[in-house]
Amino acid sequence: MTGVQFGELPYLSENDAIRSCAYSPDGDSIVVGLWDGNINVYSTSNREKTLTLKSHSNVVMRVVYSPTGDKIASASFDKTIRLWDMDSGSQLHVLKDHASAVLGLAYSPQGNMIASGAGDMTVRLWDVFTGDCSKILYGHTGYVYGVAYSPSGNQVASCGDDHTIRLWSVATGQCNGVLSGHGDNVWDVTYSPHGDQIASASADKTIRLWNVETGSCLHILYGHTNFVYSVVYSPKGDQVVSGSKDMVARFWDVETGSCRHTLNGHRGALVCVTYSPKGNKVVTGSFDKTLRLWDASAGSSRLVTSGHSAATESIKCSPKGDLIVSGSGDNTIRLWGLETGACHRTLSGHTATIFGVTFSPKGDWIASGCGDNSVRLWKVESGECQNTLTGHTNWVLSVAFSPEGDMVASAGEDKTVKLWNVATGVCCKTLSGHTEGVKSVVYAPDSKQIATGSMDHTVRFWDVDTGECCKILEGHTNWVREVAYSPKGDQLASAGSDKIVRLWNVQTGECRLTLTGHTDEVRGIAYSANGKLLASVSADKTVRLWDASAGECRAVVENFPDEVFCVSWSKSSDPNYFVTGCKDGSILKWQVLGEEQCRVQLQWSASNGGLTVTGASIQGARGLTSLNKQLLLQRGAIGEPENLLRETSENLIIMTAVVSKPKETSEGGAESFSSSSPRQTWKASVVESTARTARKAVTSRVAFMFIFGCLVLFLKVIAK
Repeated sequence: MTGVQFGELPYLSENDAIRSCAYSPDGDSIVVGLWDGNINVYSTSNREKTLTLKSHSNVVMRVVYSPTGDKIASASFDKTIRLWDMDSGSQLHVLKDHASAVLGLAYSPQGNMIASGAGDMTVRLWDVFTGDCSKILYGHTGYVYGVAYSPSGNQVASCGDDHTIRLWSVATGQCNGVLSGHGDNVWDVTYSPHGDQIASASADKTIRLWNVETGSCLHILYGHTNFVYSVVYSPKGDQVVSGSKDMVARFWDVETGSCRHTLNGHRGALVCVTYSPKGNKVVTGSFDKTLRLWDASAGSSRLVTSGHSAATESIKCSPKGDLIVSGSGDNTIRLWGLETGACHRTLSGHTATIFGVTFSPKGDWIASGCGDNSVRLWKVESGECQNTLTGHTNWVLSVAFSPEGDMVASAGEDKTVKLWNVATGVCCKTLSGHTEGVKSVVYAPDSKQIATGSMDHTVRFWDVDTGECCKILEGHTNWVREVAYSPKGDQLASAGSDKIVRLWNVQTGECRLTLTGHTDEVRGIAYSANGKLLASVSADKTVRLWDASAGECRAVVENFPDEVFCVSWSKSSDPNYFVTGCKDGSILKWQVLGEEQCRVQLQWSASNGGLTVTGASIQGARGLTSLNKQLLLQRGAIGEPENLLRETSENLIIMTAVVSKPKETSEGGAESFSSSSPRQTWKASVVESTARTARKAVTSRVAFMFIFGCLVLFLKVIAK
């Protein structure tokens, strides 16, 4: 089984493939249409089956509730539409005029009409009370797969295998517009709650958002890797959810067109998605015979989106504090919203791993360094590559803008650092002296000096005007992976494969402090905006926050699912954020609550991971609800928890990281901080006083992965 995903609730199993599903208007029930022709109704309060409707002799392609919720309409491959009374389960009408399979179905907002689409290439409008067909709409040249009423009820949209969406006047039956652009069958169509937009799902693997008035395409949503069968707007209209043959559901931001979140877990084509009326739940149905329920509301406070498909090698926050840029082993650069975690844009063009990315001081440019031996300059606004700088003879491992933004420095595996004029793309200077590859380069805040870290175990200072090496700092016993100036420029931090962070006096070149505690190579470092804290990330799967003046370790964030490769701090200290990138492609945003106590709280994550619970023991665990228990047992956990909590809307998880002050030791005149300091652990605090003391060990990995995939599971865990 795959891991438990963010916001997932226990799934419902059917005896046959699921083809359609719908929420009742009051949110109290869900109806499911099955491949065997049966229709099941479930209570959302206890997930118990309350009704089974049997009459269709073939697949139930669509099920819809009437606006009042007292009736259900179903469309089938058996060429019929059936209307059902919800109270008695009795059949009210059988509509038989279609000459082929009925594939699309929708109730009018007023509840007096039904629209249907079929394999006979027609759209039909029906009177609910008499069961008579009032209009037949001709125009499609192939199967009609989906139909939808506008919120006003004055218009019907239909889609089909002629690759088009057609807009029809309900009053006249005339086609008022044809939306063209999809390159394959259009499987589904739906109106936004305000009626100004239409979303369509297609076999061309895309979703399109259309302006109803003009017929123009607003966004093309790319991301699915197979047919997109279903699409639905959230009740607020700010996002759409799509379901695909690739077994994945995706949440999309309507305004930007970016993918905000991915739901994984199905083992067959995902053919139907629906929102609850309040917008706090999403239901997905699949050919794998399961109906999965997801808590969508949790995403508003702690969002999980899709990360890179390979290691996140480099990450930087923009000077304005609104964006993050990341470079990856998947050969792409991504721009993320710092506030929401939404991926705004993917920059493509490099042909190898992107090892370094950075923003210009004004935030309008991005520089990237790549394993294809090139440096590229990109415009943030358009995402277009404006210049490709060539000259390095090996991988470009790091890039940095000068404080004025007129120059870019690049460091390479070829043992050199090159200084480029941004306006002309000309290499002005080449700094030579390192005897091995240069892993990191950074400008001093006053722009007069450059610092570099190298595989030759040294840190070097360079004069920008002359290109001469001013100082060589020795002390590391392995590669120097990253260097960073403090905001004032009086201190330089260096991170090494020797598991050590060193703090250097820039004026004298002396090592002030040696920071120990990491148990594997330190991959990245970054100063906070005010310079009081220093973050270090390591292959030991931890982040450490240090007092940049005293060298004291203030917090440790542990148990990442993979090595932590890079870190960047936001340019504002209020609020105080930093972001991390991992070997597994994930990106996480953290808020530091109070510099004295250094409480660290996860804000969002862009991740491809899930909670792995197979074999984890929940024997005697406390703080679980019955839903938590059911989901964990479905995913392979073993044992019996104690004192199940009552299900309430207040049972939310807040993840925080807190560490007590490590003990100080002294060695060789430099303060050092031992890795034997008290271990900080992930803590999940249930917002309910009776649950605050409910803690039970599961495993450290299970506890950490709740951050990524299970912020609404209400499970209170602490690693033993």
